[in-house]
Amino acid sequence: MSRTHAHRYQVEVTWTGNQGAGTKTYQGYGRDHDIRIAGKPTLAGSSDPTFRGDASKHNPEDMLVTALSTCHMLSYLHQAVLAGVVVTAYVDQAEGTMETTVHGGRFVEVLLRPVVTIAAGSDPAKAEAAHDPAHHACFIANSVNFPVRCEPRIVVESV
Repeated sequence: MSRTHAHRYQVEVTWTGNQGAGTKTYQGYGRDHDIRIAGKPTLAGSSDPTFRGDASKHNPEDMLVTALSTCHMLSYLHQAVLAGVVVTAYVDQAEGTMETTVHGGRFVEVLLRPVVTIAAGSDPAKAEAAHDPAHHACFIANSVNFPVRCEPRIVVESV
């Protein structure tokens, strides 16, 4: 019999974009906000520049792609240990595709492109194969309603 355990994540989001007149007009307010999680540094957020946001700040779309990428990486590192693969470096150039209409928008896909460097003597086939169980174990990928694809590249360190 499997047992489920609930895990709670608390975040405080505070809008800081009131430029004096609140949301009187669409153009008259900032999209800036602070994201606070107890015991962690505050993240400065905004909307994507396309939606009148500040490009120098984190936006929800970036953070969604980031969450998928980091969740896969952490799941993958665990699967690598189980497979006996020694990972020495991991870099992902992830990309999300969102489509918008006049009525809103939604993500249609996220593509992960991890380049995984493994120690000489580790099995590249096992390193590549570990991505599949990592994907299925990723909590975030299991929570979204669009495809999350992974195109890994395995590099073996030279001796």
